[in-house]
Amino acid sequence: MPFDRFTRPLAAVLATALTATGCSSPERAAKPQVTEAAGPTRYPLTLDNCGTRITFAAPPRRVLILNGTSVGEAESFVMLGLEKTVLANAQSYGVSDDPSMIDKVRALPTGGLTMNKNFDVPAEQVLNLKPDLVVSTWSGGFEARNGFATREQLAAAGITSLVNPVNCAMGKPDATPEEKRANQDQSIESTFAFLGLLGRIFDVQERARDLVERLRSRIEAVRTRVSGRPTKKVLIAYPGMSMMNANGLPAVMTGGIYDDVIEAAGGVNVFAGQTADMTRTLNREQLAVAPVDVLVVGLFGPEEDGGREAARLFAAYPQWQASKSRTYAVVSDGVYLGPLNAWAVEKISRVVHPGD
Repeated sequence: MPFDRFTRPLAAVLATALTATGCSSPERAAKPQVTEAAGPTRYPLTLDNCGTRITFAAPPRRVLILNGTSVGEAESFVMLGLEKTVLANAQSYGVSDDPSMIDKVRALPTGGLTMNKNFDVPAEQVLNLKPDLVVSTWSGGFEARNGFATREQLAAAGITSLVNPVNCAMGKPDATPEEKRANQDQSIESTFAFLGLLGRIFDVQERARDLVERLRSRIEAVRTRVSGRPTKKVLIAYPGMSMMNANGLPAVMTGGIYDDVIEAAGGVNVFAGQTADMTRTLNREQLAVAPVDVLVVGLFGPEEDGGREAARLFAAYPQWQASKSRTYAVVSDGVYLGPLNAWAVEKISRVVHPGD
């Protein structure tokens, strides 16, 4: 859920997204690995996307990527080499666990778009741009009451719409139990699933498989290295997102992909199994008594200094074991749903289990 020039004032949208995510099951089901279809894509390609039937007559060539407080979709297009298909991109962050990604995302055309009061591209601008595909990180990106073009409006104009499937339940009042479960249990594999889906839609399946294989192998190498070692309690905190907490505390990320990234790095989220609403409701007493062995500072913007933010939290909570040992890592977009999870897993693992 990143921010930058289009997303800096999005506390309300972020709070909505977190609430919509629901809770992370205390005992999460095993995460199936993604298997992409073999061979070239055959068009017309028809898919069910969040209950909407969509058809691609050919690979899209004029893509609009909506904001949605995300950067994962834009990064996925970049990593798959699909930049030339992007007509306009509303996603940005300004800081990244892969520093080279900042300029790559920034280089995507923006189409002269401006955001409405709900911080995404208004319906009239989408329709005037005449893309052949509009991509949203969540179903709420097509909500009329927020001033956005609906999927029905887009279809009537000959425009296909696509929601990142793991976020179908977000902003969809009639989400199915399966969609809600997928959103609750989103993981690193959800990132790979979206890459595989784009590979199929754009007929770059081999490229997507190769990318997923490379990313997964990096994560599995970390899992192998930390296997059998004692787990440590890890806290992911974004001081720059304190507007998301009712008590002015750093935004503490729990559940779903956050838990999965920490687990892959050989730790366990201090608040694993809590509802996503904890980001909003967490109070100072709960944070003070949390058994934090490792602090992970999340950067919200390029002006932030991870070391300085860690020092402030250590001073505020000297009772943490992390404060006593000064143990921390700094991440940014790598813990979000998106293709940079391997970077965050590697960073966190180096402080959870240093050495080797």
